[in-house]
Amino acid sequence: MVDGTPIYDIKPYIPYADSVPEASSGFTASVWEALSVKLPDTLPESVSEEWLAALQETLAQDPRPAYQNDPQRLYHMVLKPFEVHFRVEDNCAIVTNITPYEG
Repeated sequence: MVDGTPIYDIKPYIPYADSVPEASSGFTASVWEALSVKLPDTLPESVSEEWLAALQETLAQDPRPAYQNDPQRLYHMVLKPFEVHFRVEDNCAIVTNITPYEG
């Protein structure tokens, strides 16, 4: 970036967020829907209510790559201080394991 030059921020039109009735939405035509979240029966003792709420909110946003939709695929993410393993099936993020992050 060079000081004084314009910055262009180009984004797709998203019907549920933008308000231009005559515009077309193209690849964003489908309405986004939050995932439900299913947690394991047992959680590490050090899991706080605040961390758990952050995890549920993060997973509800569907952090998977958009092109992947395999219900048997296991995903992994770090939400410090834990590692979380989950899969997504029928619009539900199913947490399979939560362990302390060792990295």
